Amino acid sequence: MKGTLLRYRGSHKTQNTKQMLLQVEGIDSKEKATKMVGKTVTWTSPSGKKISGKISAVHGGKGVVRILFIDKGLPGQSIGQKVDIE
Repeated sequence: MKGTLLRYRGSHKTQNTKQMLLQVEGIDSKEKATKMVGKTVTWTSPSGKKISGKISAVHGGKGVVRILFIDKGLPGQSIGQKVDIE
């Protein structure tokens, strides 16, 4: 399953680089998005490095989910790119 990274979670003054918002392909409601909680998300950099996180919660009512990265956050270049969901 694939998804697109939307942005960091946070306000216009602060951003949390360890939390990101993700739009999953084919998910467009809160009910469908709740089934995704707990799954692992992996982003692969252009050099081949993999950074993994876990879907922690639903964000809003349109199927967007929140990802939590424990070790380190993703770089800004990852925004708009595709990720793998397992």
